[in-house]
Amino acid sequence: MLVDEDAQSRAEDELYQAVAAQEFPCVGAKSAMARGTLKVIACHRLDSNWNDVTIHRALMEWAEEYRADPGGLRSLAISFEGPIDIDEARFETLMWERIQSFADKDAWLGHPYDHRVSADPSDPHFSLSFGGEAFFVVGLHPHASRPARRFPRPTLVFNLHDQFERLREEGRYDTMRAKILKRDVALAGDINPMLARHGEASEAAQYSGRLVGEEWRCPFSDKRLAG
Repeated sequence: MLVDEDAQSRAEDELYQAVAAQEFPCVGAKSAMARGTLKVIACHRLDSNWNDVTIHRALMEWAEEYRADPGGLRSLAISFEGPIDIDEARFETLMWERIQSFADKDAWLGHPYDHRVSADPSDPHFSLSFGGEAFFVVGLHPHASRPARRFPRPTLVFNLHDQFERLREEGRYDTMRAKILKRDVALAGDINPMLARHGEASEAAQYSGRLVGEEWRCPFSDKRLAG
């Protein structure tokens, strides 16, 4: 147990209630929750490396479970107890510190980078890779400017890249994406300017939810890029 049982139950309840809310725009998350494949892990703090080894192990296991049973949508949400009073820039910094730590552990263990994506965060085909599977991240926190990204505590939601590639192959991705965009506009009043399709612009700029310009540089470097 990463935290006490009460904290784990609270983290699960908060996330499930947020996703179940009628106005919540991400129908993919709603689908994962309905299937029982939206997993929540409660951890201590986003500004601490206390749980990094355990979180990385969970990502490896998540990748392995997906390869064994790749059907449907699933998400792994890492919910941190704090810090709560942080702005978007600070959340972004802490988020990348944790991601860097997870990636360093993955490289140290000798896991290959998923060959279907790039390890270069400036590349339009960039995604993270843990346990040989590509992931992208959706960051949530109390002071996010986009309503869909606001959440009572800092949370990193890891989604498998391959599951959306499968939706593209099945001809279902564009329909789902359009539905999410329409629901997000209804919630926020405008379209999220940071959204882009994989292969058109690096998804790294989207992870934190903060509005950034073309001058933004991702504070992440994977040790496997040079190899």
